[in-house]
Amino acid sequence: MTEHNPDRMVLWPGYFNAKVSRRSGRRVPKEAAVVNPTLDGLAWAARQAGLSKLKREADISHPKRPGAKEGRLWISSRDAAASMSLESKEQIMQSIGRKWRASQREQKDAEKAAKSAGPKAGDKRARAQRKRVKAKGSKGKKKRQKWKI
Repeated sequence: MTEHNPDRMVLWPGYFNAKVSRRSGRRVPKEAAVVNPTLDGLAWAARQAGLSKLKREADISHPKRPGAKEGRLWISSRDAAASMSLESKEQIMQSIGRKWRASQREQKDAEKAAKSAGPKAGDKRARAQRKRVKAKGSKGKKKRQKWKI
């Protein structure tokens, strides 16, 4: 266990989980929460928010969630106050969460646009997957009698 240091804050990915209620451990509002948060995503969002002094610890579980080895992110309070001009941990978490959610939405929209655009003109493999395969056998067809009785 680490010693108490008032200059450091701990952020757990579970604080940003949109699937979890506030009572169950989410610490940010739904507008700042993301689906399936990871330690790498949290570190990336913290960097995008303007934090530079970060320390990752992977495979560590939150005391209330001992089964999930989600990891934790240590950030410097002084660095957060200087770079983000925010004082409280709640404000810092909301700022990081909003950046993270915005990037997640942009990524999802880009994937959706790429999927709706379809394959490129020269992409034979993707075009081949679009072709409809004719059903073998007579699953959908009725058999006709060849003679009348």
